[in-house]
Amino acid sequence: MKNIVLLGYRCTGKSSAGMKIAERLRMRFFDTDHLIVEQSRMSIGELVNEGGWSLFRRKEKNVIRKLASTVGSVIATGGGAFEDPENREHLKRNGLFIWLHADAKTVIRRMESDQKSAHQRPSLSADDVYTEVVTTMGKREPEYRRIADFTIDTSTKSIESVVDEICTFVENSNKKD
Repeated sequence: MKNIVLLGYRCTGKSSAGMKIAERLRMRFFDTDHLIVEQSRMSIGELVNEGGWSLFRRKEKNVIRKLASTVGSVIATGGGAFEDPENREHLKRNGLFIWLHADAKTVIRRMESDQKSAHQRPSLSADDVYTEVVTTMGKREPEYRRIADFTIDTSTKSIESVVDEICTFVENSNKKD
């Protein structure tokens, strides 16, 4: 069975949906950001303060390389993980890519309501939040769109609805294999 790899910008529901998908389909769940924090014994903010985003991306690449060899897992990736071609290549070998996206206003609203978000994910730039979100989403969207096997807009959907749609897609994909 292929891995289900959830990709997309932060606060689009990758971790929340991923845990529920794994539970429903009786698969293991991995969150790359959580694994990086666990292995580093530092928050993402502390990692970035210590060695910049390049240190975080190196640790992310190591985690992804290990996860890519799993089978039958749900993997929630960090939003920028797919900017690295090696990460895409490793995960695609045995992965079904599901792109979760939401409009910028929804992402910002979710970020503001998530108390740990700022601590876990420091700013990527010196821009204000809206400019950073819009700019970064615009930069990443073409790649997400290109590699996604399935796309779902989570802006106005409940987690349960998102999980239902993804599970239906995965079950139909497995019937074709």
